[in-house]
Amino acid sequence: MLKYMKVTLVTLIAIALLTACSYSSEGDQSSTSASDSGSGQAQKGGKVTIPIVADPTFNPWSPNAFAESNVVNRVLFDGLTKPGKDLQPSPDLATSWETSNDGLVWTFHLRKGVKWHDGKPFTADDVAYTFNDIALKKSLGANNASYFKSVKNVEVVDDHTVKFNLSSPFAALPAYLSYNTEILPKHIFEGKDPWNLTSFNKKNPVGTGPFKIKSYTSGQSVVLERNDDYWGDKAKLDEVEYKVLPDANTQIAQLLSGELSIFALSDLSSIDMLKNSPKVDVAGKDIPDFYWVIVNQKEKKYQDQRVRQAFEYAIDRKNIIKTVLKGYGKVANAAISPALSQYYTDDVKQYNYDPKKAKELLAEAGWKDTNGDGIVDKDGKPFTVNFEIGLQGNLKAIAQLVQQYLKIVGIDVKLKTMDWNSMIDKVVIQRDYDMTLNWWKYAADPDLSAYMHTGGGNNIPAFSNKELDELLEAGAQTSDVDKRKQIYNDAQKVMSEQLPYLFLFYPEEVLVKQKTLKGVPDLDYSDTLYYINEWYLKK
Repeated sequence: MLKYMKVTLVTLIAIALLTACSYSSEGDQSSTSASDSGSGQAQKGGKVTIPIVADPTFNPWSPNAFAESNVVNRVLFDGLTKPGKDLQPSPDLATSWETSNDGLVWTFHLRKGVKWHDGKPFTADDVAYTFNDIALKKSLGANNASYFKSVKNVEVVDDHTVKFNLSSPFAALPAYLSYNTEILPKHIFEGKDPWNLTSFNKKNPVGTGPFKIKSYTSGQSVVLERNDDYWGDKAKLDEVEYKVLPDANTQIAQLLSGELSIFALSDLSSIDMLKNSPKVDVAGKDIPDFYWVIVNQKEKKYQDQRVRQAFEYAIDRKNIIKTVLKGYGKVANAAISPALSQYYTDDVKQYNYDPKKAKELLAEAGWKDTNGDGIVDKDGKPFTVNFEIGLQGNLKAIAQLVQQYLKIVGIDVKLKTMDWNSMIDKVVIQRDYDMTLNWWKYAADPDLSAYMHTGGGNNIPAFSNKELDELLEAGAQTSDVDKRKQIYNDAQKVMSEQLPYLFLFYPEEVLVKQKTLKGVPDLDYSDTLYYINEWYLKK
């Protein structure tokens, strides 16, 4: 795998500092967005309701846990760090951390007095188990494990201290520990299959977060209740309900009726109507995210760089942004978002909409319309593409336009839609696809090794390029911000030339919420969930 105040995100400049000194919980900030300011006391109690598109999996490491699971798991579980309100990694279950001079050992000091939802104490053993027995065990194929390829093991020093021992320096470790890598309870999982523990993953999850499970009805809803034994500030809300609502129009209707409280708007066709609603706040924000089309580069026809470049020239991305995104986005030619302003560059190969150029490149690669039927062919075989996507938000509308644009240059695209969980299984897990469309949202760091390094766990296109591998490795091991900037500028140039992905656009995330919901920090939607204990309702 899945728009607020129009302010560019601040990058993780502190990464360089983190490799040389410790980070203390005293540095965390507590500002909220301007839209949440105002007089009056925070009202305690009440419930917020959030839409999800499919049944979640209550296990952040499960290969089946993606967008619909993350928004629940971030509330049930805690990680060692979390995204700070200044976008630097902030303390969570770890109160502070430091690294060795050679960058090969990170030491994390853990919070004391934390209890799991079942009353058992949280200790360093839980951290070591989560990583050594789940994340780092290659045979399990844990979700997001590819972030931690340089981690050899996690060592327990004492009940409240762990060491991450690395094979090579990993400057972004605190940042990636804040991103869908929450800690699991050893006392429940030890000796069991972590993916088939249905009693936990699909029924009764046990976390350390500010809310705990109250009820779950498959295909309908998940209801969480306040955890009064939470280690931090107790949540002001009584409950959080997640409603399974895959249809975007239903989500909008229920927002306008007051049945839904907050979500990131994926279908922008109704944005003008929402802006005119006296009860709804609408705001856009740059986020670390890029939308893409990918072709399976295990297939010979897609290994030709000219074919991938032809596809990129064939797609009118500016028109997609104008018509589908209503202007909330920017054309992408590489993967590092403008949200990471310290590292982003547009000094890369550009692909303006040019069907003629696309046809020329296809012809150079041997694909020509030899029989006049409008479809290019090679060695007597027409260029046919099976384009399979999951149904969520505006993906279908984008896919239909992509289908039309590719048809113009002679590609026979057969579009097939499926439900979201089926897409995850077929495309993400089995890698059984020809062409697909989706997006990657990532931590606020430019290290994208997991998505396009040879063998990266989320390298679904099966892309491999030695030059890019070397740049990504250098960036991951470098803590100096200026040096990292040059490395990632070079990496973006390679990305734009080689096209591991057919880059579409960097979206602005559009957050919509009831005006009565306050205390929501000025972060992207998914990161605000780390601060859900601060949310409150105000009449």
